[in-house]
Amino acid sequence: MKNQFLIEKHFVVATHLMKKAIQKKLSLEEFILLIYFEDALDKTFQVERIKNATSLTDEQILIAFNTLMKQKLIEMKTEKDINGKLMEVISLNPLYDDLIEETKQIEEEKTKIDIYVSFETEFGRPISSMEYEIIGAWIEKGFSEELILGALKEAVYNGVTNLRYIDKILYEWQKKGYKTMKEVKSGLMKREEIKDSPLFDYNWLDDNEE
Repeated sequence: MKNQFLIEKHFVVATHLMKKAIQKKLSLEEFILLIYFEDALDKTFQVERIKNATSLTDEQILIAFNTLMKQKLIEMKTEKDINGKLMEVISLNPLYDDLIEETKQIEEEKTKIDIYVSFETEFGRPISSMEYEIIGAWIEKGFSEELILGALKEAVYNGVTNLRYIDKILYEWQKKGYKTMKEVKSGLMKREEIKDSPLFDYNWLDDNEE
């Protein structure tokens, strides 16, 4: 289940719920109702039960519920009970999906920062704004952190510290279908037909093989 890690780690969800409430400018009643649906074992929408659990009035519950639906933080789903009878339940999948997407974006930003730091460390100088954009473009094109850092390592090994050389390496790896450094190493060893061939001993700028 794609949302299982969020459902199991209640403290993670609770933390993000508070952030989401602030971001969406939820009222206290809306936040209470969201917490109720997140925590309740019975996900059916029963006003009387919600009122007893939250001390909200009927009107507050209905208004808050409509707002959460409009904000796409919850949705109504049809499920079967243990007897096979259809019933409507409240699902927080839209909220979970939103939290997962935000987490991915945070991780992607962290990856970008780590890559830029790695380039500056290997080059021994701050990277320029143009270099920053080029590296960012590689990430946007789908090159993994592993391949980008692998290409950087190879360039440095060969004494070349410019992005044109690294871009050529990435292009050649992409053309050959390499997605991991293990595949790069395997492909290069087959190419050279010697098992002990160094991984980082190849001039990619002279590679004209189709």
